[in-house]
Formats: sequence, C-alpha cells, structure tokens
Amino acid sequence: MPSWAAVEALAPELAERVKERFRATGLGLLATLRADGSPRISGIEPLFALDELWLGMMLESRKAKDLLRDARLALHSATEDKQVTNGDARISGRAVEVTEPADFERFNRAFQGETGYIPPPPYHLFRVDVTELMFLKPGGDHLVIESWREGEDVKRIERR
Repeated sequence: MPSWAAVEALAPELAERVKERFRATGLGLLATLRADGSPRISGIEPLFALDELWLGMMLESRKAKDLLRDARLALHSATEDKQVTNGDARISGRAVEVTEPADFERFNRAFQGETGYIPPPPYHLFRVDVTELMFLKPGGDHLVIESWREGEDVKRIERR
C-alpha cells in the first residue's frame, strides 16, 4: 500500500487538496472498528510530515487498541459549515504501528515544528498506508467529487 509520498506522486493535485483541507483546521475524525465490528469515531490531529501521514494517540486509548486489532481506518476532515464551502476530504487506508525509536524522534521533531511542543511519552504512533482519497467541493449548483483508489487513476464526477 502506498505511503503518503507515493500517493502524492500518483495523484499530486488531489493529494495536495486533501492535505490542505486537513491542515486548515488541524483536526480530523478517525473511524476505526471496535472488537465487535461496530464503528467508532474519534477526534485526532493528523500530521503530514516527512513524506508520511502520521497518527499519534494516547497510550492504550480505545482508538489505538482498535487499530492494533484491525488496522483499517477512515479519516475525515473537520467540516466547517453545512454548505461545505471549502470542501471535505477523506482518506482511507491501514494504520501501521511505529515502534522504532528513531521514527519516534523524527515524528517528535516534525510535530514540534508544526505545534510548538512534543507529545508527552509514552504514546502510540502509526503511519498510514493509503488506499483511497476523496475530495468533495461545491461547484455552483452541483458537487464536484474527485477520488483516487490504489491501482486506479484520479476520477472526477459531478453530482447535481
């Protein structure tokens, strides 16, 4: 599955729109699967840095336990208004647990550069292998939906 850098190479314009939508608020909604298969949604601050999409979370949090059990996830940008004026973005993929101390150090430096502080250890850290991107934005009297899936080209549809 593609890293964020690979997705940027395969679908550069769409990847940039998706990334900017997340960066606009710094927030996302993470969908994971509970042990019984039902969905869980949690707030998260995703970080696009060092050619990766990173997800850091409190040690032993429910969302971390969900991802350790079943790596599938969906990440949705924080919606700012009902008209979706600036668009909505979604990323689907699989979480890959990060365990190497050097990777934590790289993440800490990048996170500090974005936020001004280093997350207090210990915490869970994942990078996302991306399988799908979607960006939706109003286009006058219709919606413009751009999407990319692993192994496919970028698609654009308009819905009225």
